Amino acid sequence: MTSGQEGNDLARLTGVAACTDAAAISIAPGAYLIRMAWSEPVAVRIATLPPTILPAGVYIYAGSAKGPGGLRARIGRHLRRNKPRRWHVDHLSQAATSLQAYPVPGGDECALVDLLLETTRYRFPLPGFGSSDCRHCVSHLLSPAP
Repeated sequence: MTSGQEGNDLARLTGVAACTDAAAISIAPGAYLIRMAWSEPVAVRIATLPPTILPAGVYIYAGSAKGPGGLRARIGRHLRRNKPRRWHVDHLSQAATSLQAYPVPGGDECALVDLLLETTRYRFPLPGFGSSDCRHCVSHLLSPAP
């Protein structure tokens, strides 16, 4: 899958267009995918995971937004460049040269991960990433399969 194809793939699978402006996103609770791309390898150093270097490329993060402000607030935070590192994905989103969100009002992050895996076009590049409180998923970070 080429780097542009997975964006079209995500839009088709989720039924929503890519968004880069949080102001246009609903405040409803739900789930989302964040498509991140970077041109250089990224070192991931998170206390609960083994130190890893992710190769340059495209990665997809699945998350949920159930709190105040719903999808708009959570995705808006992910799309901001300067922020404290609070979640695993913050380590990657700050390094990204491209960020796009696919908000799914009422959606479930694990269901989004399952949806991507069912296509067999995605894999887990870093087990445990973003899923430390999830008993269902190996990871909430995916990348296009080679």
